[in-house]
Amino acid sequence: MAALLAASALVPASASAQDNASIEDRLDRLEAMMERLEARLDAAQSTSAEDAAMAQEMRAAVAETRAVAEQQGQIETRVAAMEEKDTQGFRIGGTQFSLGGYVKMDAISQRTSGGQVPGDSINRDFLIPSLIPVGGSASGWDTHFHARQTRMILKTATPVGDKTLGSHIEMDFLVTSGGDQRVSNSYVPRMRQAFLTYGGWTFGQAWSTFQNVGALPESVDFVGVMPGTVFNRQAMIRYKTKSGISIAVEQPETTITNSVGGRILPSDDQMPDVIVRYDGPVTVAAIARQLNASDNVLASGSDSAWGYGVSVSGKIPIGEKDDFRFMGTVGDGLGRYIGANIVNDAAIDANGNLDPIFTYSGYAAFRHVWTDKMRSTIAGSYFKADNPVSLTSGSPTDNVWNAMANIIYSPVPKLDLGIEYMYAERENEAGASGNLQKVQATAKYAF
Repeated sequence: MAALLAASALVPASASAQDNASIEDRLDRLEAMMERLEARLDAAQSTSAEDAAMAQEMRAAVAETRAVAEQQGQIETRVAAMEEKDTQGFRIGGTQFSLGGYVKMDAISQRTSGGQVPGDSINRDFLIPSLIPVGGSASGWDTHFHARQTRMILKTATPVGDKTLGSHIEMDFLVTSGGDQRVSNSYVPRMRQAFLTYGGWTFGQAWSTFQNVGALPESVDFVGVMPGTVFNRQAMIRYKTKSGISIAVEQPETTITNSVGGRILPSDDQMPDVIVRYDGPVTVAAIARQLNASDNVLASGSDSAWGYGVSVSGKIPIGEKDDFRFMGTVGDGLGRYIGANIVNDAAIDANGNLDPIFTYSGYAAFRHVWTDKMRSTIAGSYFKADNPVSLTSGSPTDNVWNAMANIIYSPVPKLDLGIEYMYAERENEAGASGNLQKVQATAKYAF
C-alpha cells in the first residue's frame, strides 16, 4: 500500500513544474497520502516497518514538491501546511508525541559604566533592566559564554470526541541553580511552560494573555527589548473564541516596594488577574487586577488597591519579506508584568497604605531580509515609572531604555549564526545612572 501511494505522489519534478495544475495535482495526491497514513495509524492496521517506509517516502515527496513550488513561486502555503502535518515524533496508543526545541550557545562581552555586574548575576546571560548598575565605577569588558538558553519541548495530541486534547511541556536552564563556571557549568532544568489545550481552552502555565509573543523582534539576546515589553509566564485558565477574543483569569501576585526600596511579596492576593485580548491586524489587551497586602506587611492594617492597563502590539508586513513590530503599554499597578518586574506594582505610602505605581513603556523594531539566508533587526525600547512621592529619593528605577542591532545568517535551514550590539541605560529616582554595552554572538540549531 505504501509503495503504491508513494508512486502516485512521486511524479517527476520537471513535469510538475510546468504549470499550476500539475503542482496542484501533486499536492492533492500528497494530502490524500497523509490522510491514508493517519487513518492507518489510528486503526493500528499496519506494522511499524510499513509506517516508517510510508512516512519516509511521504517526506521525500513533500521535499521535492517544496523545491518545485519555490522555483515557481507558487502555493507555498499549502506546501508549508503539509510539512506541518509531517509524521514526526512517535505514537503510543491514540496519542501522538513530538519533541522540539533548540540548542543555543551565546558568547557575550559586556561593560557597565555604573558598577560591576556580579559573576553569578543573570544580567550576564541576558538583559535584565533593573539590574543595570548605577552610580558606581565603570567596569572593563567582561566575557562570558553559556548555553543555558537551550530548550526542550514535548507536545502531545490525542483525539477526544471531535476535538484534540493537547499538552505542551517546555524546559530550559536559564535562571536556575547548579554548578559554578570553574569546572562543570551544570545547571538545573526549569519549567517554562506546562499547559493543556482542548477546543479553545488553555489550562496551565503559559505566556500571559496580556503579552503578545508574536510581536517580539528577532534578537540574539534572550528578549532584546526587555525594557519596553510585557513579559510574563504564569498559570491561567483561558478561553479563545474563533473570532480572536481571549478571556483569561491568571495567577495573582502583588509586588510591593517598601520605604527603603526593597521588594516585598506578601502573598495575600484574593482575586485572579483578569485579562481580555483581541487578536486582529493589531492585538489589543486589557488587564484588571487587585493588589492586596495584609497587616503582616502594612503597619496600617490590610489594604487593597486596583491595578489596570492596556497594551497594543502588532507585526506589520513591509514589502514582500520585511516587517515592523511594536508594542505600547500603559497602566497603573502593572509592575511585575513589564520588563521582568523593573518596578513593583505598588509602594507603601506615608499612611502605610498601597499606592499603585503608574508606568508606560514600549518598543519598535524593523526587520530587513537581505537574502534568503541573511536578515537584520534594529530595535529600541523605553520604560518610565511615575513613582510615588514616598520613593522619589530612593533607589527604584525611574526610566530605562535600550537599542540594539543584529545580523543573523542561516547557512542551512534551522541553523542561525548571529551577532548583535546592544546599548542600555538606566536611571533611578535618586538621579544615579549607568549604562551597559554588550556584544553578543550566537549559534542556534532548532529541531
